[in-house]
Amino acid sequence: MTVNTFDRYGPDVLAGSSPSSHRPTKSTPVELGLGMVLEDAMSGYVGAVVGAEKTTAGVVVNLEDRAGKVRAFPLGPGFLLEGKPVDITLPAKKKSAPSRTASGSRAVGNARARVARGSRIWVEGKHDAELVEKIWGDDLRIEGVVVEPLGGLDDVADKLAAFGPDKDHRVGVLADHLVSGTKESKIAEAVRGDPRYRDVVHIIGHPYVDIWQAVKPHAVGIREWPVVPRGEDWKTGILARIGWPHADHRDVARGWVRILGKVSTIADVEPTLSGRVEELIDFVTVG
Repeated sequence: MTVNTFDRYGPDVLAGSSPSSHRPTKSTPVELGLGMVLEDAMSGYVGAVVGAEKTTAGVVVNLEDRAGKVRAFPLGPGFLLEGKPVDITLPAKKKSAPSRTASGSRAVGNARARVARGSRIWVEGKHDAELVEKIWGDDLRIEGVVVEPLGGLDDVADKLAAFGPDKDHRVGVLADHLVSGTKESKIAEAVRGDPRYRDVVHIIGHPYVDIWQAVKPHAVGIREWPVVPRGEDWKTGILARIGWPHADHRDVARGWVRILGKVSTIADVEPTLSGRVEELIDFVTVG
């Protein structure tokens, strides 16, 4: 029976053991690599690189020949690679750029999430919370801040009364479509004017009808977010106009998953949103 074995050196590459008689003298710098087949120009010894190590005399390269014998040679010039003279160097150490979170903050390696602070960030709905988590989740876990869906700004007064914010238990609120003259803006003004919540509650809003609009259109693959007439369900109207399934709430849920999946960093959302979220994070993490 014939057994085929893999020859990592290739045919006859290690067969010769005598140095070449006529070689050019100029050496090309080449980084050391495991498995690289080198010939020592002085002795004619040919072997594959199996490692390198530091010795009292300096760094040596270990070469293994066809018979499995290993010899060490000083790192540097004096080798042939594919018949050409080379100066073997150690691989350059790669400088790793400091990693960043999705929000653009410097990532803290091996950092554990803090035990949750007493402070909270409230957002109006589940989709809002998921978008904030997608981009700022790493930052929030380091700070120990919990993001909770509020359900709607109509509930904020009752929820604040139950929560009882103070200087150690601050509340930041991100409201949808907080524009002058709306019911939501009047609710926000009432909270801001309540002396119980001065300096411990901060309500801020974005101008979008829904958090979907805070995702940049190009991230979703559209030129702009369509305009949906008053009286028509906004989310199903959006899905219909961009040509996605929109029959019922399940299509809305799938549409949001699709939109959220297109978001990877802070660059995928409008600055009008990102600036407000970071303002709230700063507010609830004071002290």
